[in-house]
Amino acid sequence: MGNFIRPLSERVSYIASDNLWIEGLAIQQLHTVAEMPGMTRAVGMPDLHPGRGYPVGAAFFSVGRFYPALVGNDIGCGMGLWQTSMPQRQTRLDKLEKRLSALSDFASSEWLAEHLAPDIQQHPFSYALGSVGGGNHFAEVQAVDRIYDDSEASRLTLDASTLLLLVHSGSRGLGQDILRAHVDRFNHSGLEEGSDEALRYLEAHQQALEFARLNRRLISLRLLEQIKGEGRLLTDVDHNLVESCRLGKQDGWLHRKGATPSHRGPVVIPGSRGDYSYLVRPIVSEQSLYSLAHGAGRKWMRSECKGRLSARFTPEQLGRTEMGSRVICQDRQLIYEEAPQAYKPIDSVIDTLAGAGLIAPIARLKPVLTYKTGGGKSK
Repeated sequence: MGNFIRPLSERVSYIASDNLWIEGLAIQQLHTVAEMPGMTRAVGMPDLHPGRGYPVGAAFFSVGRFYPALVGNDIGCGMGLWQTSMPQRQTRLDKLEKRLSALSDFASSEWLAEHLAPDIQQHPFSYALGSVGGGNHFAEVQAVDRIYDDSEASRLTLDASTLLLLVHSGSRGLGQDILRAHVDRFNHSGLEEGSDEALRYLEAHQQALEFARLNRRLISLRLLEQIKGEGRLLTDVDHNLVESCRLGKQDGWLHRKGATPSHRGPVVIPGSRGDYSYLVRPIVSEQSLYSLAHGAGRKWMRSECKGRLSARFTPEQLGRTEMGSRVICQDRQLIYEEAPQAYKPIDSVIDTLAGAGLIAPIARLKPVLTYKTGGGKSK
């Protein structure tokens, strides 16, 4: 695996290459987490960047206790990829943009009643199902730009002649509610394995995972209905979660904070809204804590973006990318925060993971149109 997996101490390592920049604060946060009681391993992914107290783009292994605060407030956040029925060559971008621009941020109560089981309709956060949310969440129509592995693409039944839909979202307000209830009682302390409190959290955590997966499915359904297409799920994985895991001869808890599982089949590692995404076959490795990068990783803090870019670009200009794709984002602050310039080049992340022997690319996907928000008020 060459010099790509770099140890910093007995418990801390990160995955990087000579041409991949990782901020020093993110490394400091990685060391801080490694010192938490029961923590035995911390591994930073190539998209590692600082978060609010904890680094994003990392995996952690603990014994005897686990830490809900490491999972964070968007339990189950992840990505699903759908093969659509829309022919790539016949797609008219102006028409596609017009249709998706008319999509409201939130599904109507009538639509939800039609598509949700009665028990889910009574859920306190049911109103948010089918909504993308803010931050770095998105739904993106993509085209297959290049296939690297014909046999894997065939096994997945990937069809390069039709468009794909990639959905990145999570458990919406439910995950925040679960984390807040935990922090109010336990601050950022972990939970002892097997305790009543741990069991209650894990039950709520599982419900949030299921809610997030349902949310991604409903987002895909709403968008496909809007553009009069159909879809078939190719892959869906979570990248914010905690799960029991055996590492070597130890049983413990594997936390992923913005890290993609490498033991659940093919996954998508997306770039920014103006960059490629990659469909890859993971190569399972204990050294990476069975995890991969979940995206390109931020290069700038959100608070810096508008100041860096507003003199050079209007929000309307950021709605068009250098790759010829388009971005629907009526939030004039968010479009600066999520500009491609604020992220690392995805090729630097993919090359690092491939160099470390952790992935084999299947296909490169090119953005066609990215939906973030039509301007409806967030809830």
